[in-house]
Amino acid sequence: MPGSLNQSWTYSEQYVPEDEVLLAGRRRAEEGGCVPIGSGGGATLRFLANLLDAKAVVEVGTGTGVSGVWILRGMVDDGVLTTVDIEAEHQRLARETFREAGIAPNRVRLITGRALEVLPRLTDGVYDLVLIDGDKQEYADLFAEALRLLRPGGVVAFDNALWHDRVADPSQRDPDTVALREIGRLVRESEEVLPVLLPVGDGLLLARKR
Repeated sequence: MPGSLNQSWTYSEQYVPEDEVLLAGRRRAEEGGCVPIGSGGGATLRFLANLLDAKAVVEVGTGTGVSGVWILRGMVDDGVLTTVDIEAEHQRLARETFREAGIAPNRVRLITGRALEVLPRLTDGVYDLVLIDGDKQEYADLFAEALRLLRPGGVVAFDNALWHDRVADPSQRDPDTVALREIGRLVRESEEVLPVLLPVGDGLLLARKR
């Protein structure tokens, strides 16, 4: 059989190429010790934001702004991204990425702090998209917060849903893998959402609020 699944995955990840702004953001991430969303996941988020005509998005895990730039490029022109990260240094680097991307400062609201302390202060039912890419062991609690924040028809996205092929391997029982397996179950069984798991990047779990 010609080709392979790995070749097809690589081809699809590179299908929408990244520009120098995103590549510079990735270099900052490497220097800053954080791992941004893959290019395939970023392209998917841009597509979703555009499909939703997103005006208000919440992101848990700012990193160095790679996922934020992808999302903002899909949002309406005056849309605002609220992005939360526990690391102030990561957000400093993200500001550089947003500036290089030509994104107006009033389109990004950066909040430094723990997501489970910040999200409860945000307004119910007004967000189009919530990206969760933070502490894996908080994903279940963050899912509940996302459902409260989303408008009907809004989408919550969880990055790292396949976690380096560990989630699919029942012999892997470390806390992060178990937590990701659990959020997969919670989303699949929830009557409040319509779910799908996409094998882009390290796995992107999506759920649309009914």
